[in-house]
This record gives sequence, structure tokens and C-alpha cells, in this order.
Amino acid sequence: MEEGEHLFRREAGRIVASLVRVFGMQNLDLAEDVVQDTFCRALAAWKQRDIPDRPGAWLWKAAKNRAIDVLRRERTARSFEAELSRALQSEWTLVPTVNELLKTGSIEDDQLRMMFTCCHPRLNEPAQVALVLNLVCGFSAKEIAQAFLTGGAAIEKRVQRAKKVLAQTAEGLFDLADSDFRTRLASVQRALYLLFNEGYHSTSPSMAVRSDLCQEAMRLAGLLRDRRQTATPSTLALCALMWLDAARLPTRLDAAGELNPLAGQDRSRWNRTLIEEGARLLERSARGTVVSEYHVEAAIAHVHARATSIETTEWTEIVALYDRLMEIRPSPIAALNRAIAIAQVEGPARGREEIRSIAQAERLANYPFYHAALGEFELRLNNHVTACKHFRAALALARNQAERRYLERKVAAAARLPQTA
Repeated sequence: MEEGEHLFRREAGRIVASLVRVFGMQNLDLAEDVVQDTFCRALAAWKQRDIPDRPGAWLWKAAKNRAIDVLRRERTARSFEAELSRALQSEWTLVPTVNELLKTGSIEDDQLRMMFTCCHPRLNEPAQVALVLNLVCGFSAKEIAQAFLTGGAAIEKRVQRAKKVLAQTAEGLFDLADSDFRTRLASVQRALYLLFNEGYHSTSPSMAVRSDLCQEAMRLAGLLRDRRQTATPSTLALCALMWLDAARLPTRLDAAGELNPLAGQDRSRWNRTLIEEGARLLERSARGTVVSEYHVEAAIAHVHARATSIETTEWTEIVALYDRLMEIRPSPIAALNRAIAIAQVEGPARGREEIRSIAQAERLANYPFYHAALGEFELRLNNHVTACKHFRAALALARNQAERRYLERKVAAAARLPQTA
């Protein structure tokens, strides 16, 4: 039920965050169980009748009622938030207290605080980011593993260990007035960056582009942008990157739903409002003294946004920006994109050379567009047999039907050409 999946992603993190205010972080598992039970009941009920006009409100009401039931059952067996314990013990005050804590006006504040709570200093950055993606954004272990270019079993263990650490702290949601928030902000930003990327380059078996994930990442990043404490230059740069990339979402797929590479996109359909706002955010982000990876990636996106075609794109500037990105935060994906940009400037042979020299290239072994890029370079060098082999390797790794059809067309086109080595 695809609508149910979207709804779960959108509402689960909000409800868990608000329930933690009531249950306490030591009962995180209980908050998650209430949310899971609420969604299971909702899906069962909605199979019998239509989804309500306001499904989010339905879920909130059901979760609130379920939380009250759980508190009645568990209040003598568990410890909850210390300042609430007396109110939760009395039937006269239990329901009004829960209603006040779970009122809709505090939802966004709770979710923002939960993001920072997940970035506890006792956890390393990969664990912090994985926890934000899981608890706040509703990512499965498999989806987090794709974002980290690692295995699902390892991520599952990482998330469970991180949840155990949070539960052991017995702390409530993080207070944004705490001076420690700046040390946690980088991990929050990283999680939202990965959330947006999962929407833009989806690993979902059913969809190549997940606009809903991009929009959720933008909504959460907007919470950071709109708070004085968290509206740092790097936050503004992250927002600029999201806005500039989101402007191209209408053309990521063509009219038939096929994957549409940058060269084939109708740039007149790019969202000019998002581009202009992204440019403003990028300009605002430049007022600081530190250049983050988001500044550089947003600058790359801006170069693409202001170009009228692939041919008029300032590729030399993009290469220089990727050089800077590799200094700030080197990664195999950044190196691959840098090699593609170099090929636009110096030709496919140089691009191929750069790909072959990528450090930790083994982490790209299961990434289809690593092999597709090599196929493109070999094709441009008239090495059609080799190109075909690379495209077939990419095809074997396709993550959804749109990628599969795109790569099938690449294989077929290469196979039709004279079979030179």
C-alpha cells in the first residue's frame, strides 16, 4: 500500500518524537511500539473502508488514545519522565497531561529536538546519522545501508546499538537552548542530506525518483533554517543545495516515466522559483568564515542551474569545485562525479583514467552508475565491446525498473554499433 508507506514516513517520526516527551527516552522502544501498532491498526481499518480525508489527524488521535491505554497499563511497571510521573499516576490528570503534551502546535518543535537527541555525543557520527534516518525519517535498515554504501545487517546492528545508548541515557528530548547543539548540528545536516539524496537518486525497487523524500528533507531542513540557533551558514548552504536540485525534479523522469539524464532534460521546465530561492540561500550562506561540503555542492548545482545546456555549462568551474569538495569531504561518489566533469573538459580517456584512480573504488562496485560512467567513456572512445560489458554490469545492478529500462537502452545501443574493442 504505497499511500500507507508515504504516510508512515511523514508521520512516524513526528509521533515518536512527541511520544518520547511523555514516555521518556528510556522508553523509546515503547514509543516505537505504539506508533507501529497504530499504523498496523490503521492499515487494517482502511482496508475495510476508504482512507479518511485527514489520515494524519486520524493517526495522531489513534496514537494518543493508544498512548493513554499504555500509560494506564504500564504506569506502575515503568518509570516515565520524572516531572510527569505524578500527573500520569492520577486518572484525573493523565488524559489532560497527554493531550497537552501531544498537542499539534508542538509537533515540529518535538521533531527538531528529536533530530538533535539522536546526535548524542556518546554515539559516533555514522550511528547518529543512521539513527536520525531511522527514527525521524522512517528509513529502513536497507535504505540506510544504500545511503552509506554498506551492508544492511551492519546498519541494523548500528541502529539497535544506538537506540540502546539513547535509552540508557534516560534523558528527555534535547533542549535547543543547550550550548552543545552546535556539536550535534553537523550530524543532523548529514542525515537530511542523505534523506534528500535518497529521494533524488532513489534506491527503491519501485521508483527511481522519490519526490516525497526530497520534500520531507526540505521541510526538516527548513526547520533548521527558521531557527536562529540552527540557521548557520552550513545550514543555509544545505538548504541552497536542496532547493537548487529540487528545481530539476520535474525533468528527472520524462513524460513516459523513463529516467532522463541531465543532457536530455528540458531546462525550460526547471522550477525557476526554487532556483532563485536556492541562489539567495547560497548567497546568504557565504557570510560565514567556513566553507562546508554543502557550500561546494550548492555552488556546483548553481553552475548547472544557470547554464542553458550541457554544452554551455562551465565544466572547468565544476571540476575546480569538485577538487575543493575532495579536500573538504572526499568520497567515492564525489570522485566519480569529478571524473565525469573532467571528461567533459579533457575528454573520455582522462575521465576513464580518473575513475580508475578513485580511492576505495570497491565501495562503488554495487553502484550501477559507476559502471555506466565507464561504459559511456568507452563508448565515446569507440570501444564498443568494452562499453557493452560495462553497461551490462550496470544493468545487473539496476535498483528499479526505470534504471533497468534506461540501462537496457544503453546496452542495446552499444550492441548495435560496430564491435570494435
